[in-house]
This record gives sequence, structure tokens and C-alpha cells, in this order.
Amino acid sequence: MSVVMPYGDTTGDGMVQLSFTLPMSHSKVAEGSAVQLANKMGMDPALVVHAKPMGPGFTFFVVYGRVNHVVDPSVVQVVERDYPLLTPKEVNAAVKRSVRRRLTVVGACIGTDAHTVGIDAILNIKGFAGEKGLEYYRELKVVNLGAQVSVPELVDRARAEKADAVLVSQVVTQRDAHLLNTREMSAAFRESYPSDRRPLLIVGGPRFDETMAAELGVDRVFGRGTTPGEVASFIAHKLAPGPAGPRGKVA
Repeated sequence: MSVVMPYGDTTGDGMVQLSFTLPMSHSKVAEGSAVQLANKMGMDPALVVHAKPMGPGFTFFVVYGRVNHVVDPSVVQVVERDYPLLTPKEVNAAVKRSVRRRLTVVGACIGTDAHTVGIDAILNIKGFAGEKGLEYYRELKVVNLGAQVSVPELVDRARAEKADAVLVSQVVTQRDAHLLNTREMSAAFRESYPSDRRPLLIVGGPRFDETMAAELGVDRVFGRGTTPGEVASFIAHKLAPGPAGPRGKVA
């Protein structure tokens, strides 16, 4: 594929829309500052198409303009799904055939994160995007710890439940809290388990970069829009890939 440019009004015109907040009260100077920022980011010409005060001393802007940058899709690095997408029936069959017992999945939002929508969408039977959650899978035992779970509490509960997989959802991202919490969590599990007995570690949230799994010390990172079926299929792929699953129950 050849290089491409953004599309706005006509193909290849390089027009983009950018939104941001400046710590300035709304004024002509603030709008000029927004244009200056857009110019420095390579947008020229730039036009403020929306400006809204966001409380004392802050203004939200939407700027529209042209950039000269091109994108080369051939050098883009992404994480492609490297396992088959299974139906609930196929996941159940794989687990029953390979592991010959139910797999235990423990899920939680860690740290101060109180946003349970993501973890509930994956775990609860009502599911997400027309798919049933992991509670629907007969061969998966689901333990949903909910929100604001500390890392030590998560590790202790995972050991008590003899967890095969641990799912962590992180929505709060201020000051990279999701990254710090994930690194703390993965380090705690590695400290508490022998390497061959550690549960599968899976994290997800809208601001995660799926290419950072190794850097964060987890087995998989899922981004926005992930469905329960994708997570269940990954668990089956890792824990029940053949006639004999690679991991037994955690002691």
C-alpha cells in the first residue's frame, strides 16, 4: 500500500480536526494561542471552529486545518489476533478436552479505579456487543472482585481461588496510573508465584497500547472494543490449546 494523507473535504487534502484544552480563560488571545499551538504541531493553515470555557481558567478547543504529513501503513506495528475466534461452545469443548476441569478466572479493577463497566462487560453474563460474558461459559468459573481492589488483595484472592487467569481493567489514566498499576500487579504476581505456576495475566482498557504486553509484564493487552468472545478465545488458546493443557491448577 502506498503512503496516504488525511482526508477532509477532498481525497489527499491533508485536512484534520484536533481537540485539546488550554489552561487559559476564553478570549481572543486564547484562540490565537490555540492556533499557534496547532501551527507548531504542523497544521497550517489552522482555524478554530469551536471554543468553549471549561470552568475558571480553562478553554476547550477544536481546530481544523491542513497538515503535510503522510502515513506509511507498511511500517505500522499492531498486534494482530494470532488465535482462532471461538464460539462459547467451542471454548467449553476445548477446556473440557484439554484441561478436564473448569478454569477459574478472577477479574478486578485495581488501585483507585472505580470504573467497572469494562470488567463487567467481559465477565458478567449480560456481556457486551451482543456476546455473553465469561459467566455464560460452562467451563469457566468467574470471580469478579469489582472496583478499587489493591494489588496484594488481588494476589491473595487469586491464590485462594486457584486462579488460572487474572483479568484487570484500567480506565483511570491520569499520570499513567494504568501503566503504573499494571507493572505493580505483574511484579507482585511474579514475586508470589513460580514462573510455571503463575496465572495468565490479561489487562484491558481504552488507553492501553496493545503492543506493550511484554513491557508491562503481562500475557496480553486488550484495547477498546474488545468483546468477551475475544478474551475467552485467548484464554482457551493459551490454557487449553491441545489434548493436554500447558498448565495445571495453581497449587
